[in-house]
Amino acid sequence: MHVIGGTASTDLAEKISRELGNAPFAVPFTKRFPDGELYLRVGGRFDGEDVVIVQSTRSDQDLLELLLLQDAVREGGALRTFIVIPYFGYARQDRRFFPGEPVSARALARHVELDADALVMVDLHSPQTLSHFSKPVYEASGIPAIARLLRERPVDYLVSPDKGGIERVRRLGEILQLPWFALEKKRIDSEHVELRLPAQAPAELAGKHIAILDDVISTGGTIVEAAKLLHRNDVGAITAACTHGLFLRDAFERIKAVTNEIYATDTLQNGAEKVSVAPDVAQLLVRNIGAT
Repeated sequence: MHVIGGTASTDLAEKISRELGNAPFAVPFTKRFPDGELYLRVGGRFDGEDVVIVQSTRSDQDLLELLLLQDAVREGGALRTFIVIPYFGYARQDRRFFPGEPVSARALARHVELDADALVMVDLHSPQTLSHFSKPVYEASGIPAIARLLRERPVDYLVSPDKGGIERVRRLGEILQLPWFALEKKRIDSEHVELRLPAQAPAELAGKHIAILDDVISTGGTIVEAAKLLHRNDVGAITAACTHGLFLRDAFERIKAVTNEIYATDTLQNGAEKVSVAPDVAQLLVRNIGAT
């Protein structure tokens, strides 16, 4: 078993290799030709061996690198190729909203599975995305990793910024044996929301340590508004935690201004403090695919 880390997921790939019994780990050599095209080379041969490629596809460049990595590994004689995509870009376009649109999640699924024997994703935007794959595909959750982190902190309540995250925060609450509630959200536009406490929220939040949980933080608008609402109720401390930290534009700085801590898993590279999903991804690989 070999593990190859793409440039978007090098650190996580190395951690996964350690979780797989210190499997041989490598990163490709990459450069750009004068016309902007990507050159990539993977050293060595993989004759008769299984290979795990780890690469998030946040950007078009990341996706192209993944496709080239898959071809290079097959050319290197790999017996089986397992693709780990910690953050699956374009997943939010999982259906056609207007005539003439592509179903982007489906289109990418068709392409990345062509040279794969099985795939692993982490916290997909919609479970429907799994239906677009014809090869075996498994979804790891970022919740256990976040639970390992928050277990070491004096958290009193878990909060979902909207009702869409109820299942996520409920599961985390079960693991940590902590109470939780979901805020009521009204979206104004793509970057602005209105939030309010639900009727079942605790009557006394003053001085409590609150952890706000989300799957993806993009512009940070919802997290910022949630933190402001909680501050108006005199909470003592606020932790923001997510699986995928995109932190677009000035999102990280805006969230940092209204929270005490910001945590994200290592599915993406960003400025947040990290907790790793490597044990959970490795467990899926071993249990479902037989990677050893």
